[in-house]
Amino acid sequence: MNKKTVLRATVLATAMMSVNALVTTDAMAATETKTAPETKTLTLMLDWFVNPNHGPIVIAEQRGYFKEHGLDVEIQEPADPSMPPKLVAANKIDLAITYQPNLTIDVAAGLPLIRSATLIATPLNTLMVLDNPKDNNQIKTLADLKGKKIGIAIAGNEEATIGTMLKTSGVNYDDVKIINVGWALSSSLASGKVDAIWGGLRNFETNQLALEGYQAKAFFPEEHGVPAYDELVFVANANTYDKAAINAFNQALEQATTYIVNHPQASWLEFAAYAPDTLDNELNKRAWNDTLTRFALRPAAVDLKRYDDYAQFMYSQHIIETLPKAKDYVPTLQ
Repeated sequence: MNKKTVLRATVLATAMMSVNALVTTDAMAATETKTAPETKTLTLMLDWFVNPNHGPIVIAEQRGYFKEHGLDVEIQEPADPSMPPKLVAANKIDLAITYQPNLTIDVAAGLPLIRSATLIATPLNTLMVLDNPKDNNQIKTLADLKGKKIGIAIAGNEEATIGTMLKTSGVNYDDVKIINVGWALSSSLASGKVDAIWGGLRNFETNQLALEGYQAKAFFPEEHGVPAYDELVFVANANTYDKAAINAFNQALEQATTYIVNHPQASWLEFAAYAPDTLDNELNKRAWNDTLTRFALRPAAVDLKRYDDYAQFMYSQHIIETLPKAKDYVPTLQ
């Protein structure tokens, strides 16, 4: 073989290697393009401004769990706390946080909503009094509330719950005076304007009162005749929900909850860093610690009987006029 032949062979081999390399690179790029997960945008409206109840959502955002599952979650705070479920029903947002009792009311009224996950898996509401041993009129039992004043934040369905709780101790609802104190629950109790408050959360108002120098005692509805329920749940539109996106959201949420439970102090610091001006304070820190055991460890899991039992309670108390079945608004999404 002469030098020219060798040269031509070398050039040809080099060219073929270059072509093969280009083909391989293009093929790899095409494969990567096909396998790269699409990012799905979800709009989520909270039930209130960001607080420790929303821990798993914030941690999932802070630690990138949503992104790992192909989601871009837009977290919004409501101007009106009553609006998030209605906006979901109207297809204005994808997901919202609401209360299990409110979800049952909305479904019974015909709103196209489903429960897609649980955030807080136990009740948080309590009937709260001051616990002062030096007070001769100290309320030790629910029976001691006879003839007393109970403050509420929003008038609505309090008769069913408060009445049921009082009845377990032989007190009629008509034996107490209900006073609407707005959102001044803690201050109304501390000042003596009322003798008890309904709607004080066991993870917040107890801590708020403690920081102001008052010891509180809470009576828990689930221990006094009221069926247990999920305090906070996620809802989606029954007609247009994206099953795959919801499953991805729930997986990220479960991942965040596991991290919180395993690393309570580290997760608190990450939570507070989300909005330090409003979150990094002693009240929220105490509330964080008291909320850890309330988060749903398996957000997607659900007990249909639990939902049916509470719906039956609401129906028997004439809060709802129709009785929805859990299987119709709590679908199995996994």
